[in-house]
Amino acid sequence: MSANVTVRGSDDVTASETAVEQDDTAAVEQDRTAVGRDRVVAVVGTGTMGQGIAQVALVAGHPVRLYDNAPGRAAEAVAALTARLDRLVEKGRLDVGAREAAVGRLHPAEDPAELADAALVIEAIVEDLSVKQRLFADLEKIVGDDTVLATNTSSLSVTAIAGGLRLPGRFVGLHFFNPAPLLPLVEVVSGFATDADVATRAYETVKGWGKTPVRCADTPGFIVNRVARPFYAEALRVFEEGAADPATIDAALRECGGFRMGPFELTDLIGQDVNEAVTRSVWESFHQDPKFTPSLAQRRLVESGRLGRKSGHGWFSYAEGAERPEPRTAPPAEAPERIAVRGDLGPAEPLVELFEEAGIEVRRKGGNGYVLLPGGARLCLADGETAFEYCTDEIIYFDLALDYARASRIVLSTGEHTSDESLAEAVGLFQALGKQVSVIGDVPGMIVARTVAMLADLAADAVDRGVATAEDVDTAMRLGVNYPVGPLEWAEKVGHARVRDLLTELHERYPTGRYAPSLATARRGYAEEAEGSR
Repeated sequence: MSANVTVRGSDDVTASETAVEQDDTAAVEQDRTAVGRDRVVAVVGTGTMGQGIAQVALVAGHPVRLYDNAPGRAAEAVAALTARLDRLVEKGRLDVGAREAAVGRLHPAEDPAELADAALVIEAIVEDLSVKQRLFADLEKIVGDDTVLATNTSSLSVTAIAGGLRLPGRFVGLHFFNPAPLLPLVEVVSGFATDADVATRAYETVKGWGKTPVRCADTPGFIVNRVARPFYAEALRVFEEGAADPATIDAALRECGGFRMGPFELTDLIGQDVNEAVTRSVWESFHQDPKFTPSLAQRRLVESGRLGRKSGHGWFSYAEGAERPEPRTAPPAEAPERIAVRGDLGPAEPLVELFEEAGIEVRRKGGNGYVLLPGGARLCLADGETAFEYCTDEIIYFDLALDYARASRIVLSTGEHTSDESLAEAVGLFQALGKQVSVIGDVPGMIVARTVAMLADLAADAVDRGVATAEDVDTAMRLGVNYPVGPLEWAEKVGHARVRDLLTELHERYPTGRYAPSLATARRGYAEEAEGSR
């Protein structure tokens, strides 16, 4: 299963459930390259993911055969799927006739030989390379040479799984996200030997099922599990440095960054062991690249058995009656009557209009892009530096927001030279906009800014290395893990040069290579500056 889980409302209508309602033109287009709806789709593995994939193919109109090497499991899965279809009928998402037709096309297979006429076989079994290799070696002896073989692996090499096959060109990765009937994204992964027409056939097939496929090369983590690592890693780093607690970090990324869930509550939902294992797998696959270094704090959590919701305790307690910790929120403070804005605030420029609408007098003057508070303190957008470096000035940093008008929380950080009076002015200023304010420790790049910069950097690097197109990367991150915008789209909004500069400042303060901007990010930053100077 995917290591990244996104919760959707129970009343969402899935794309796969409505796939049978496509117009005739779309169906004709799809039939030119996709597996025909009259052809058998076989699913090997009857766990949650296997059943979900089978449901998608079944509702799309295919005959479906389910196989599991454990006796009786396939029949149990058929019964479970039938019950799911009944629930869809009850909710009005599937009519009775379609339900009857689907049940008639669904069959358990007690012997692998019953999969011989399948046009597509999708495997969803244990994440063990040798087990998968043996499975496909056996399947290749049973199915026809034109059968497409696919793995749903989320962490193993597609190339390696297909390495011992007689016809590795007909092998492809189809990474669905859990729950498969609800989440639209499918990563179509081409291994080193995958034939281009096979990848296209797989792509068009899942597209015809109502999914949103993206193409990617066989690289550790593919798109989503590769690019998403900083969402967890930077939150854990801020926590490990003692700058903020998990509840406050989660609130910052939700209420300021616009993410659906914070990383601590999300990893509790996924399972700390699962999330940590994927991080470690990607790190090891990239030869322990510091950009993917796992967290010691998360390792200790796993070692202690605090795996999240499934164990009753992770970063938070899920015991009956347990109260969720609240984010640190500053008490009410008086807003200043006037402020001075020195220069352009860049991505935070929309704040100026919000200040004015709140009745605060704003004086514009030239400068390097900061807000000057009445007491003399400077309020600066997070740039990768720290307040303690300015030993003669009072510096207060505020974090990046996806949308300052809609953000319900603003995060501030201060150094030891910042007075209580100056901090109160900054807190009151943002409270006047109707925002809650959290104050964290003096950590470079704060929370949202460093997270977004790292996501954008890994996304740009993946594109330039040919893993996927920019459009597919952004699509994958929006649909696979429900990001508010794609990381490259966000980098365009913030400015590639600003992303590069923030990472450069972080690299100067953490000279391990973790934050060194990739050549892809540097190239985009300099190109942006060159375009702006014309």
